[in-house]
Amino acid sequence: MTHLDGAYLPAIKDRNPTVDAERLRHSLAGWSAALAAVSDLPSMVRQDVVDAIELAQRFNAEVVRPQALHLDKLALNDPSLLPTDLIRQANEWGLFTLWLPTLFGGRGWNFLSLYAFLEEVSSACAGVANVIGVHYMGVATLTASWNLRLAARILGEVRQGELTGRPCLISLAVNEPLAGTDVSDTQLLDRSAVATQARMQADGSYLLDGRKTWISNGHVSRWHMVVAYEDLQHPADTMVILAVRSDAKGFSLGVLEDKIGQKVCVASELVFEQCAVPADQVAIAPSLTKGLKRPHREISQTLLDYIASCTRSGVGAFAAGVARGAMEATRDYAARKVLPSGRLIEQQWAQSMLAEMSQNAALARQAYLESALANGMGGLFSLMFYRPLYWADQLAPGMLWRFAAGLVLRLPGGTQRMQRRFLDEQPREWQKLTSGLASLAKVASSDMAMANIRLALDLTGADGLRHDVGIEKRLRDAKILQIYEGSNQLNRINLFKCRVRPDEGVRVFVREDQA
Repeated sequence: MTHLDGAYLPAIKDRNPTVDAERLRHSLAGWSAALAAVSDLPSMVRQDVVDAIELAQRFNAEVVRPQALHLDKLALNDPSLLPTDLIRQANEWGLFTLWLPTLFGGRGWNFLSLYAFLEEVSSACAGVANVIGVHYMGVATLTASWNLRLAARILGEVRQGELTGRPCLISLAVNEPLAGTDVSDTQLLDRSAVATQARMQADGSYLLDGRKTWISNGHVSRWHMVVAYEDLQHPADTMVILAVRSDAKGFSLGVLEDKIGQKVCVASELVFEQCAVPADQVAIAPSLTKGLKRPHREISQTLLDYIASCTRSGVGAFAAGVARGAMEATRDYAARKVLPSGRLIEQQWAQSMLAEMSQNAALARQAYLESALANGMGGLFSLMFYRPLYWADQLAPGMLWRFAAGLVLRLPGGTQRMQRRFLDEQPREWQKLTSGLASLAKVASSDMAMANIRLALDLTGADGLRHDVGIEKRLRDAKILQIYEGSNQLNRINLFKCRVRPDEGVRVFVREDQA
């Protein structure tokens, strides 16, 4: 049976771009976020990316490369080493405020350019990139609650920290001694062994008890965004996010973890013993979501997805940088290494391996960019790409913009309106898309980074194990990428949950012994 050409296509006159526009936009983004973003994002976004790459290249040349291996060796010998000088230098370069909106005192660079910056820095040292990236993970958690007054207060302190030369970093405290991966999904939370409890007081404040472990930047951050639970038997239904200052009564720093890699970014234990958290430092809690339509459990999952969709894209950027850095270090070694038959880099087998490493690095970049672009269109920072707001943030005088924003922040119910829009009404299709693509980016990019490390060791042999060559350090740095922000095993299941399973009747996160 034959058909006329175009018989299955709607006629031009039948097409209406305004009909079901959000469905069409989501459908295209699900096929290719990069293609959808061509017309969806403001044009100046690309210029920010170019500027971020050039800034990262200068930062690498002047700060990172001269000391990356030295700092790593110091931390190998002394796990208690704190990178205070490095943090001071990053603060002087403005790296902790550059990607904050101007209405909060930042420079207003878009978050897509942050990923490009982190990849570039990771090509020299993933640990240094993590010091900067983890700070913005704390920022993402703060903004994900849409508690505007609290965000204005804390981000204002970050800006003051830059002006005074006293860096103000923000950490995210989620993991616990007996609950690591389990804390990333509400379905897993119900079977987890979480023990950090927040007891609400009559005045709306909280008393916080428990421990958080493996908290990146914990010992060097001034603020900690702490995820806790009112009822440890029902954590998914009672999740709270509290902003705890490092000088709070009842808060103390525990041990520094002895990590295998990314040594310059410390991993800390945080201890809370009857730690008092005032009501105005509660970012989100069941009492604050009672006016929303969705149950608190669903709000909690939205928050977790918002945060993880950003942070897992960031891990993808770290991994793409490590993959490229491994290729570049191996290429430079091959150019120096002389064999009886000539330079190593002139051997076809070596050229083939280096080409494969370049391929892996390029594919890792495409994976995290697809995730990051989806976040820009329908994820946590989509609001900042809304054209009127984007251009206002870019072009309005800083003082005028902050004055206008201050009026909005003081409006009764302002925070509730934002939470209703971005927590209660967040389309589930976008939530699944951004969460699934973030897991894909994290798994694919970190696996490709490890693949490049294996190829690098195959090509360099025993020389690759020497610390001064830089391959051995990248091996330790890359392995962690497969573990944190949800293990790759968990992220594969999340990818199945969000992007593969045919319907929600197919159960996920069920162990064989529980089926």
